[in-house]
Amino acid sequence: MLRSEGPLDRGELEAFVRDGFVALRRAIPSGVVDRCRAELWEQLAEAPDRPETWTEPSVRLVPPRTPAFAEAGHTAALHGAFDQLVGPGRWGSDPFLSGTVVVRFPVAVEPGDAGWHADAGFVRDGVLSLDARSTGRSLLLLVLLSDTGPDDAPTRIRVGSHRDVAPVLAAAGAAGRSFLDVVPHLTELDERPLALATGAAGDVYLCHPFLVHAAQANHGVGPRFLAQPGLTFTDPTGLRPDRPEPERSPIEAAIAADG
Repeated sequence: MLRSEGPLDRGELEAFVRDGFVALRRAIPSGVVDRCRAELWEQLAEAPDRPETWTEPSVRLVPPRTPAFAEAGHTAALHGAFDQLVGPGRWGSDPFLSGTVVVRFPVAVEPGDAGWHADAGFVRDGVLSLDARSTGRSLLLLVLLSDTGPDDAPTRIRVGSHRDVAPVLAAAGAAGRSFLDVVPHLTELDERPLALATGAAGDVYLCHPFLVHAAQANHGVGPRFLAQPGLTFTDPTGLRPDRPEPERSPIEAAIAADG
């Protein structure tokens, strides 16, 4: 069911179902984002005003558990969008903006982590995995913590690829698949349109957990900061695209066989 009460209008909800993602602009106030980015710089050996210290293509950080990151992860706009996409009472999140923050620097060295993939939701026998119920993940968030243009290493997205991943995971059964063993089964992935997660600091891309995406090199002039937290389920059954149509959330309608 597409709930009109919230920050996403009906057209944006329909786009999420069709494309597997939607951008929530100005989801986090600029002042909060500025504080978050300043705290991340404090963790880095690199200096913002000394480009000669930018020698690696990327650095991964664990966000600090500070008031700025608590505010960033729990704005009214984000909560409203979570309710619309996952369902009221069905999603859970960390008290802080969590996950990994990836800082990409504009250097000549190509990154070694730019392969296409769908993010894992759980670990089974030491292997990062995902399954048809999307155990452990109801949404992937791409949180822009710096202004990100086409040259600033925006995340690449294969539009509509969530629909291709769903049957691959269904065929794997309850065990699911390693996240490395999903894209090799997507024989028509290159035919999916390409989109870039560009925008202003504070914009958040709300992505279906099965959406295929990839990093890329930073060809801009300054570092790009991106947080990648995941939203969980409070409902242990996870995704249920077989629910009666009126009961489906957009994340379920997006992969329903009769959708």
